[in-house]
Amino acid sequence: MKTKFVFIALLLMFQNLFSQNITGSWYGNLDVQGQELPLVFHIEKEGNYLKSTFDSPTQGAKGIPIQKTLFENNELTFNASNLGITFSGKLNAQKIDGIFSQSGINFPLLLSRNAETTVVNRPQTPKPPFNYNSDDVTFKNDTEGNLLAGTLATPKNFNKNQPILVMITGSGAQDRNEEMFEHKPFLVIADDLAKKGIATLRLDDRGIGGSEKGKEGATSEDFATDINSAVNYLVKNGYKNIGLIGHSEGGMIAPMVADLNKNVKFLVLLAAPGIPILDLVLDQNKKLAESANLPQDAIDDVLAIKSKTFSFAKNYKGKDFKTDFTKYLEENFPKMIAQEREAYIAQMSSAWFQYFIKFNPDDYLSKVKIPVLVVDGSLDMQVSAKENLAGIKKSLIKAENKKFEVLEFEGLNHLFQTATTGNPSEYGQIEETFSPKVLDKISSWILALK
Repeated sequence: MKTKFVFIALLLMFQNLFSQNITGSWYGNLDVQGQELPLVFHIEKEGNYLKSTFDSPTQGAKGIPIQKTLFENNELTFNASNLGITFSGKLNAQKIDGIFSQSGINFPLLLSRNAETTVVNRPQTPKPPFNYNSDDVTFKNDTEGNLLAGTLATPKNFNKNQPILVMITGSGAQDRNEEMFEHKPFLVIADDLAKKGIATLRLDDRGIGGSEKGKEGATSEDFATDINSAVNYLVKNGYKNIGLIGHSEGGMIAPMVADLNKNVKFLVLLAAPGIPILDLVLDQNKKLAESANLPQDAIDDVLAIKSKTFSFAKNYKGKDFKTDFTKYLEENFPKMIAQEREAYIAQMSSAWFQYFIKFNPDDYLSKVKIPVLVVDGSLDMQVSAKENLAGIKKSLIKAENKKFEVLEFEGLNHLFQTATTGNPSEYGQIEETFSPKVLDKISSWILALK
C-alpha cells in the first residue's frame, strides 16, 4: 500500500513538472491560403489541471476559452469543441510541432515561446487632447433595466438643436469604439463628426466595458431597446435633432428603433442588411468559401450543409430546437465530425441566432419615412453591396420615403477600408480604419438636412 502512495505522489510530481514546462504563452502562425494568421495560446495551472485561452491578434479576438487542455507524454492537446477547433502537438526543445484543425480542415502549426513582434499602425486613431467635449455617461435601459455606459462627444459651443447621432455596433459584443483588429472605427467617425459640428453618443454593448450584461439570451430586439433608451436619454437631456448611425447588424437595428421612437429624425445605414437574413448569410458564406480557393466540390458541400441547416432554423416552429436540430444533423449529416456538429448546435441554438435567421429587414425599412443615407462598399463580402443596397432602396420606395440616398463606394470592404479583395483576412492588415470619402459623405449629408 505504501508503494502505491509513493507511486501516486511521484506521478503527481511529474505531472506538475510537465505543467511547469508547458505553462505560459506560446506563439505561432497559421498559413491560410498564403496569408499568415498569428495565434497566441496562454496556458496556466489550475490546481492539478491546465486551462488555456487563445488570441487571434489580427482578428481582434482575445481570451477565447479552450474547453480542454491536456499535456501527457510531451504531447499538448487543445480542444475548443464549441468552435470546432482542436490542436495536437509534440513538445521538443521548447517548440511544439503539431496540427491545428478547424471544422475538419488541417493546418501545420509550430508554436514557440518567442513572439515575433509586429508593429500595428493605425494612423487614423484620434489621440487626445481633443478639441471637443468628450464625456462618459451612464443610464439604464427603460425596458429591461440593464445599465448602459458610453461616451458623449459634442463640439465646443454645441447647440442642442444641432444633429446628434446614437451609434450602433455590428454583430457580436463590442465596445463603444467598435474596436476590432486594433481599429477603432466608431471613435474615428465620432472624432470626424465632432470636428464638423455633429455630436455622437457611442455605447459599450451589453457585457462589455461599463455596460451590464443584462438578461441571458438577448436578441437584436433586446439590443434595439438599448438604443431606444439612448434616444430617450438624449431627449430627457434636451437634445432635439437625434439620428441613428448603425453598422452591419446595427444598420438592421436602426430602422427597428426608428419604428419604436418618433424622436428619431434621420438614419445613416452602413453596410446594413436589405434582404432576408437567410439569403444574406447564404450569400456571405458563398463569397467567403469561394475566396478561400477551396476545391469546387468542397465549396458545394459546405454550402449545401449551410443552406439546409439555416433553412431548418428559419422554418423551425417546434418547442425544443436543440434536441430536434441535433436529431436532424445526426439523420442528415451522419459523417459530420463531432466537433463540427457541436459547434453548429451551439451557434444555432442561441436565442440571438434564432431571432436573427428569421429576420426580414423589409418589415421595418418599409415603414421608414424619415431621411436615410445608405452606403456600402463594392468589395463587401459580408453584406454584399449590390443585393442589399437594392433591397433597402426597394423597401424605402415601398415606404414612400421622399428623402433617401443609396450609394456604393468602389473598392471598399465591409469595414469601409480601401481594400484589395474585401476578404475579412485583410481587415487587420490594412492601416486605414475608415475611408475619408465616406466620412465626408456622412457629415455633408447630415449637415445638408433641413
